[in-house]
Amino acid sequence: MFKALLVEKTDDTPRASVQELDESRLPEGDVTVAVEYSTLNYKDGLCIGPGAGLVRTYPHVPGIDFAGTVEASDDPRYAPGDKVVLTGWGVGETHWGGYATRARVKADWLVPLPEGLTPRQAMALGTAGFTAMLAVLEMESQGLVPGQGPVLVTGASGGVGSVAVSLLSALGYEVAAVTGRLEQEGYLRGLGASRIVARADLAEPTERPLEKAVWSGAIDNVAGPMLGRLLGQMLPGATVASVGLAAGAAFPGQVTPFLLRGVKLHGINSVYQPYEARMEAWSRIAKELPLERLEEMIVPATLEDLPRLGADILKGQVRGRVVVDLSA
Repeated sequence: MFKALLVEKTDDTPRASVQELDESRLPEGDVTVAVEYSTLNYKDGLCIGPGAGLVRTYPHVPGIDFAGTVEASDDPRYAPGDKVVLTGWGVGETHWGGYATRARVKADWLVPLPEGLTPRQAMALGTAGFTAMLAVLEMESQGLVPGQGPVLVTGASGGVGSVAVSLLSALGYEVAAVTGRLEQEGYLRGLGASRIVARADLAEPTERPLEKAVWSGAIDNVAGPMLGRLLGQMLPGATVASVGLAAGAAFPGQVTPFLLRGVKLHGINSVYQPYEARMEAWSRIAKELPLERLEEMIVPATLEDLPRLGADILKGQVRGRVVVDLSA
């Protein structure tokens, strides 16, 4: 038997509850993991609640990432006792995920626990930290280095945003954090933000395709009108890494920033990254991010807390990184 947050659909309405399940219900896979920690992402909130088309088959166990210990393996790359991490690959969406004390997955989806991190710390980072690191690596590959000007992070008090602010600051960048919750200024400055930008200052669209060039790079978690605005405020040659769409998938804009300033808009796909890219990102973030800052982001939770927290994250009411303790 194992404990899981099971989402069942009755009368076209998904309902989540914590249940004890027989291990025969685990999906196919060649590695069985005793899950120690998981976390909460925006996508998890969708899968716990309305689904938004992400969950196609019920009943379902959400949780798009987890860290734990291998219990059984049919793959030579992993043996019982190995510590592993999983993010992406549709786990928690189309394949049962990490909101359970047991998970069975394909070995190709796993990576070894990064050196220097505990399973709890790995999930304090989770998909959010992995995505933030991919965004930084992408901007660096386009020539971003400290000293070129401030780097903007939208949705800064959320999961990806919190890690991005802390990581960029640790790497020596001047960080401007955008938030709609100005009461979080102390939290964001503690993570390393040197400048706080009110969301309202960027939320309204403008007919001007170009504004004063300010930002040397940007990690955008929200899209919508804000993405259109910030593209027109980028320095020549700057890169915007698009990682989320909390404000909607569509954004107003013109090609003028691309043509006259050489601004680049790059999408970050954290779901289907090859093994080598995953290892590079995990190794880099484990090395660069101060663990004491990571602790400041953590909101502890249990499986029983997730229906409430899942609704909260969809409303933008979760700060930092929710870490789910599967032993609790």
